[in-house]
Amino acid sequence: MITAQPSLEVKLGKLQLAYPTLMGSGCYGSGDEFAPFADLTKIGAVVLKSVTRRPRLGNPTPRLVHTPAGLLNAIGLQNPGIDWYVEREVPKYADRPCPLIGSVAGFSIDDYAYVCEQLAKCAPIAAIELNISCPNVGSEGETFACDPDLTARVVRAARATTDKTLIVKLSPNVTDIASIAREAEAAGADALAVINTVRGMSVDVETWRPRLGNVTGGLSGPAIRPIAVLAVYEVARAVSIPIVGQGGIETATDALEFFLAGATAVSIGTANFTDPRIPERIVAELQAYLGRRGLAAIGDIVGKANVGIVGAYQHGGDEG
Repeated sequence: MITAQPSLEVKLGKLQLAYPTLMGSGCYGSGDEFAPFADLTKIGAVVLKSVTRRPRLGNPTPRLVHTPAGLLNAIGLQNPGIDWYVEREVPKYADRPCPLIGSVAGFSIDDYAYVCEQLAKCAPIAAIELNISCPNVGSEGETFACDPDLTARVVRAARATTDKTLIVKLSPNVTDIASIAREAEAAGADALAVINTVRGMSVDVETWRPRLGNVTGGLSGPAIRPIAVLAVYEVARAVSIPIVGQGGIETATDALEFFLAGATAVSIGTANFTDPRIPERIVAELQAYLGRRGLAAIGDIVGKANVGIVGAYQHGGDEG
């Protein structure tokens, strides 16, 4: 007797994925860079590096600093700008064997709307991630993701430009992430990516100078995983749209924490730098875990550790 393997299919808005594993923005290139080492048909999707309206050179070097159980980065959104990106880069992505999710960043609401519209027009782009952890130059540098009203306004502006799946990436650097999540959902987000990096810095005790050229940066890696799991837990109690849990995932056990807390899918970032095959291994181990427990699908465990969860999202995209 042949027993079917447990299903790992998930749905984020209109985006149907064979696997619940996304590759974090800026951590997997466009997928092509990792193709010699990993099977791209065994991952859910690649989230591309964030692109802005105008070209950006990025922050001064050094841009990366290793820390215990983590990585500090201050890349500064280096990219060629949306016009060049759409004309020269996106056409190369047409033959990728996995879905590609474009990532949009900006410094004003108009920026987000313009870049989102241009990127969403591109056939190879299956969905849009809205990276709202950027400072709003029109509001004295306040970060969009740290203010409920700004979050709502930028999500509404992006939502008006496309009907493709819109995934809004939230910042952990707030006192009440659930309130931000509710505003994003009400404004039209199809899913939420929880979380972005945690602000931090490192000091060289010999030179008495910050190790990063930008002084501060974003901390990723296992060090932030408990913070991210809590954020997913809290957001899942506040919204009913799918959540992509992210922050320090290196193993299937790590990923399972996020699913049980309320995530529908997970995103793997920093771990890819040490082993590009980690996503494949996580997929295989998730199927084995479900099989041992006699479960039919990954959705069967979503939110099971979260008493009082609001989200009604189930595997395959059904709502109950």
